[in-house]
Amino acid sequence: MSRTSEDGTLSLVSESCMDFLLPEILNMMYRTNHAEDIENDAIYYKLESLGFTVGQSLAEKFTQDRPRFVDTLDVVKFVCKDLWTVAFKKQVDNLKTNRRGVYVLQDNNFRWFMRMSLDADPAEATKRAAPYLWFPCGLIRGALANLGVSSVVMAETSNIPQCTFQIRIAQR
Repeated sequence: MSRTSEDGTLSLVSESCMDFLLPEILNMMYRTNHAEDIENDAIYYKLESLGFTVGQSLAEKFTQDRPRFVDTLDVVKFVCKDLWTVAFKKQVDNLKTNRRGVYVLQDNNFRWFMRMSLDADPAEATKRAAPYLWFPCGLIRGALANLGVSSVVMAETSNIPQCTFQIRIAQR
Protein backbone atom coordinates (compact mmCIF):
# COMPACT_ATOMS: atom_id res chain seq x y z
CA MET A 1 0.00 0.00 0.00
CA SER A 2 1.40 3.42 -0.84
CA ARG A 3 0.59 6.89 0.37
CA THR A 4 1.67 10.32 -0.83
CA SER A 5 2.37 12.78 1.95
CA GLU A 6 1.69 16.52 1.91
CA ASP A 7 5.22 17.31 0.75
CA GLY A 8 4.82 14.98 -2.26
CA THR A 9 7.02 12.14 -1.06
CA LEU A 10 5.76 8.61 -1.49
CA SER A 11 5.73 6.33 1.54
CA LEU A 12 5.10 2.60 1.42
CA VAL A 13 3.46 0.32 3.94
CA SER A 14 4.42 -3.33 3.89
CA GLU A 15 1.53 -5.63 2.97
CA SER A 16 2.69 -8.16 5.55
CA CYS A 17 2.47 -5.44 8.23
CA MET A 18 -1.12 -4.79 7.21
CA ASP A 19 -1.91 -8.52 7.15
CA PHE A 20 -0.62 -9.02 10.69
CA LEU A 21 -1.95 -5.78 12.20
CA LEU A 22 -5.55 -6.92 12.80
CA PRO A 23 -4.61 -10.24 14.45
CA GLU A 24 -2.28 -8.35 16.79
CA ILE A 25 -4.96 -5.76 17.61
CA LEU A 26 -7.43 -8.56 18.28
CA ASN A 27 -4.95 -10.41 20.55
CA MET A 28 -4.28 -7.21 22.47
CA MET A 29 -7.99 -6.59 22.98
CA TYR A 30 -8.55 -10.12 24.29
CA ARG A 31 -5.65 -9.69 26.72
CA THR A 32 -6.90 -6.33 28.03
CA ASN A 33 -10.58 -7.30 28.49
CA HIS A 34 -10.95 -9.43 31.60
CA ALA A 35 -14.70 -9.75 32.17
CA GLU A 36 -15.76 -12.99 30.49
CA ASP A 37 -19.43 -12.10 29.99
CA ILE A 38 -18.83 -8.73 28.29
CA GLU A 39 -15.60 -9.65 26.54
CA ASN A 40 -16.95 -10.15 23.02
CA ASP A 41 -19.28 -7.13 23.18
CA ALA A 42 -16.45 -4.84 24.28
CA ILE A 43 -14.07 -6.18 21.65
CA TYR A 44 -16.75 -5.96 18.96
CA TYR A 45 -17.42 -2.33 19.85
CA LYS A 46 -13.72 -1.39 19.84
CA LEU A 47 -12.89 -3.16 16.56
CA GLU A 48 -16.03 -1.92 14.81
CA SER A 49 -15.35 1.64 16.00
CA LEU A 50 -11.75 1.45 14.84
CA GLY A 51 -12.90 0.17 11.44
CA PHE A 52 -15.51 2.94 11.28
CA THR A 53 -12.84 5.61 11.75
CA VAL A 54 -10.58 4.03 9.12
CA GLY A 55 -13.51 3.67 6.70
CA GLN A 56 -14.41 7.34 7.08
CA SER A 57 -10.82 8.38 6.43
CA LEU A 58 -10.41 6.15 3.40
CA ALA A 59 -13.69 7.32 1.87
CA GLU A 60 -12.63 10.92 2.40
CA LYS A 61 -9.26 10.35 0.79
CA PHE A 62 -10.43 8.36 -2.22
CA THR A 63 -13.49 10.44 -3.12
CA GLN A 64 -12.12 13.96 -2.74
CA ASP A 65 -11.48 14.35 -6.49
CA ARG A 66 -14.65 12.57 -7.65
CA PRO A 67 -18.06 13.97 -8.41
CA ARG A 68 -20.75 13.27 -5.80
CA PHE A 69 -22.43 9.88 -5.98
CA VAL A 70 -25.93 9.98 -7.45
CA ASP A 71 -27.57 7.25 -5.37
CA THR A 72 -26.96 4.66 -2.67
CA LEU A 73 -26.15 1.91 -5.18
CA ASP A 74 -23.25 4.00 -6.54
CA VAL A 75 -21.90 4.42 -3.01
CA VAL A 76 -22.12 0.67 -2.35
CA LYS A 77 -20.41 -0.04 -5.69
CA PHE A 78 -17.60 2.31 -4.63
CA VAL A 79 -17.17 0.24 -1.46
CA CYS A 80 -17.19 -3.03 -3.44
CA LYS A 81 -14.72 -1.94 -6.07
CA ASP A 82 -12.46 0.86 -4.91
CA LEU A 83 -12.45 0.62 -1.13
CA TRP A 84 -12.22 -3.18 -1.10
CA THR A 85 -9.32 -3.05 -3.55
CA VAL A 86 -7.42 -0.64 -1.30
CA ALA A 87 -8.07 -2.67 1.84
CA PHE A 88 -7.94 -6.25 0.53
CA LYS A 89 -6.19 -6.09 -2.87
CA LYS A 90 -9.27 -7.32 -4.78
CA GLN A 91 -12.84 -6.37 -5.50
CA VAL A 92 -15.82 -7.94 -3.77
CA ASP A 93 -16.74 -11.14 -5.62
CA ASN A 94 -20.50 -10.67 -5.59
CA LEU A 95 -22.95 -7.86 -4.84
CA LYS A 96 -26.67 -8.51 -4.50
CA THR A 97 -29.52 -6.21 -3.53
CA ASN A 98 -33.21 -6.59 -2.89
CA ARG A 99 -33.67 -2.96 -4.03
CA ARG A 100 -35.29 -2.14 -0.68
CA GLY A 101 -32.23 -1.04 1.24
CA VAL A 102 -30.43 -4.36 1.76
CA TYR A 103 -27.14 -5.13 0.02
CA VAL A 104 -25.15 -8.35 0.35
CA LEU A 105 -21.41 -8.33 -0.39
CA GLN A 106 -19.68 -11.68 -0.77
CA ASP A 107 -15.93 -12.24 -0.69
CA ASN A 108 -15.06 -15.82 -1.65
CA ASN A 109 -11.42 -15.59 -0.55
CA PHE A 110 -11.34 -13.07 2.27
CA ARG A 111 -7.74 -11.98 2.62
CA TRP A 112 -7.61 -12.15 6.41
CA PHE A 113 -8.89 -15.74 6.39
CA MET A 114 -6.36 -17.07 3.87
CA ARG A 115 -3.66 -17.86 6.45
CA MET A 116 -6.04 -18.95 9.18
CA SER A 117 -5.60 -22.50 10.36
CA LEU A 118 -8.75 -24.60 10.27
CA ASP A 119 -9.71 -26.96 13.05
CA ALA A 120 -11.21 -30.37 12.43
CA ASP A 121 -14.44 -28.81 13.71
CA PRO A 122 -15.71 -26.22 11.17
CA ALA A 123 -18.01 -24.67 13.78
CA GLU A 124 -15.05 -23.87 16.04
CA ALA A 125 -13.09 -22.37 13.12
CA THR A 126 -16.08 -20.23 12.20
CA LYS A 127 -16.41 -19.04 15.80
CA ARG A 128 -12.71 -18.10 15.92
CA ALA A 129 -12.99 -16.30 12.56
CA ALA A 130 -15.96 -14.09 13.50
CA PRO A 131 -13.94 -11.37 15.33
CA TYR A 132 -11.87 -10.82 12.18
CA LEU A 133 -15.05 -9.58 10.46
CA TRP A 134 -15.84 -6.88 13.02
CA PHE A 135 -13.20 -4.41 11.76
CA PRO A 136 -14.36 -4.70 8.11
CA CYS A 137 -17.98 -4.17 9.26
CA GLY A 138 -16.89 -0.86 10.75
CA LEU A 139 -14.80 -0.08 7.66
CA ILE A 140 -17.86 -0.46 5.43
CA ARG A 141 -20.15 1.44 7.79
CA GLY A 142 -17.64 4.29 8.18
CA ALA A 143 -17.13 4.68 4.44
CA LEU A 144 -20.87 4.69 3.84
CA ALA A 145 -21.44 7.21 6.66
CA ASN A 146 -18.80 9.52 5.23
CA LEU A 147 -20.63 9.41 1.89
CA GLY A 148 -23.98 10.22 3.48
CA VAL A 149 -25.45 6.73 3.84
CA SER A 150 -26.46 5.58 7.34
CA SER A 151 -26.35 1.82 7.67
CA VAL A 152 -26.05 -1.24 9.84
CA VAL A 153 -23.46 -3.79 8.69
CA MET A 154 -23.38 -7.42 9.81
CA ALA A 155 -21.03 -10.17 8.70
CA GLU A 156 -21.03 -13.94 8.78
CA THR A 157 -18.98 -16.84 7.59
CA SER A 158 -19.93 -20.46 7.37
CA ASN A 159 -17.28 -21.73 5.00
CA ILE A 160 -13.84 -20.21 5.53
CA PRO A 161 -12.32 -18.36 3.57
CA GLN A 162 -15.68 -17.14 2.29
CA CYS A 163 -17.58 -14.38 4.11
CA THR A 164 -20.69 -12.31 3.57
CA PHE A 165 -21.42 -8.75 4.66
CA GLN A 166 -25.04 -7.60 4.85
CA ILE A 167 -25.65 -3.86 4.66
CA ARG A 168 -29.02 -2.51 5.80
CA ILE A 169 -29.53 1.08 4.77
CA ALA A 170 -31.22 3.13 7.51
CA GLN A 171 -34.56 4.66 6.54
CA ARG A 172 -34.56 8.44 6.45
